[in-house]
Amino acid sequence: MPTRSAESLMCNLTMPRPLIALVLLASAMTRAQTPRADLQGAQLGAAAQHLQQGKSEQAIRECKAVLANDPRSAPAHMLLGLAYLAQRSTAMIGEAKAELQQALDLDPELLWARFYLARLYLDLGLNEKAQEQLERGLKQRPGFPPFLSLLGEVRRKLGDPAASLELNRKALEADATMTPAHYFLALAYVDLKQEQAAMAEFEKAIHSASVTPEMYNALASLYIRKQQFAEAEDSCRKAIALDPSRPDAYLNLARIYNARHESDQALEALRAALPEGKEFSVSEYYQELQADVAVERGAAYTAKKLYAQAIEEYARALDFDPRRAVVHRRLAELYLKTGDPAGAALHTKEADQLEKGQR
Repeated sequence: MPTRSAESLMCNLTMPRPLIALVLLASAMTRAQTPRADLQGAQLGAAAQHLQQGKSEQAIRECKAVLANDPRSAPAHMLLGLAYLAQRSTAMIGEAKAELQQALDLDPELLWARFYLARLYLDLGLNEKAQEQLERGLKQRPGFPPFLSLLGEVRRKLGDPAASLELNRKALEADATMTPAHYFLALAYVDLKQEQAAMAEFEKAIHSASVTPEMYNALASLYIRKQQFAEAEDSCRKAIALDPSRPDAYLNLARIYNARHESDQALEALRAALPEGKEFSVSEYYQELQADVAVERGAAYTAKKLYAQAIEEYARALDFDPRRAVVHRRLAELYLKTGDPAGAALHTKEADQLEKGQR
């Protein structure tokens, strides 16, 4: 199965970063109190501080210094894995996973290494593996709120939003400050088409100190669905302010502009979503993103009556995802406008077959 990108993955690490330092220092304190262990504890604390400050390279150096003297330091392997993820490079995802797994191999009781490995599996689309790690963690520490909450999101991804409601409510009963639980509840309510309940949970999530760009962007998507475009744009702007590198916030902006028939602004937002010259991984996330961007470009060009460019963009969208019946419908309309009834008939047939299969 194709995997999601590092950019998508990093946006989804919703645990507060200050928790990393506490986890690592607590882990270090369980070691024998020797001068060597004291030095390692200080180095791990420095590495955690670097990571909180966004200094991943310095964190990596500190972790590697610890591992050079003690290759069996499970906390160092865990923090090194998180530092690799913080580099936002698709090339480092495998390294990050290996470090988190190594931490657990050395210390199966290192609960937070299991949590972040599960989080990594979830964002790579490996939902069953994420579920396995979280269920093992809950056997180690029953009722632990972060594990309950994330397991709820995994169950939602596996097609059971009702289970997510139950698990995230339990997480909030145990810890009312669990911001990710409100976010995951909102996503479950969206799946269940309970938009008012979803909106209430999104509001709780975004007004916390632990708000993330993905929360604002998911709320923007809901506002777009409700055609509340001013509110949607405000949420997109807030997501971009937190992380200007997020492509999905610019994509939502383009959707808003297209809905307002502001085609030039839509095309500008799409250029920010996928800058020219940037290399993209072969991943499920980027396949979907590039298909979505092409669809919005097609809509913008159609509005500008640039039908040849619109056809080209819609065809590109189908190259990335041929299952989109609505794109075939739009191509059929464009081929009719451009005097190609054969092309229109072909895409109409494709759309009919896809829609029939979805019933």
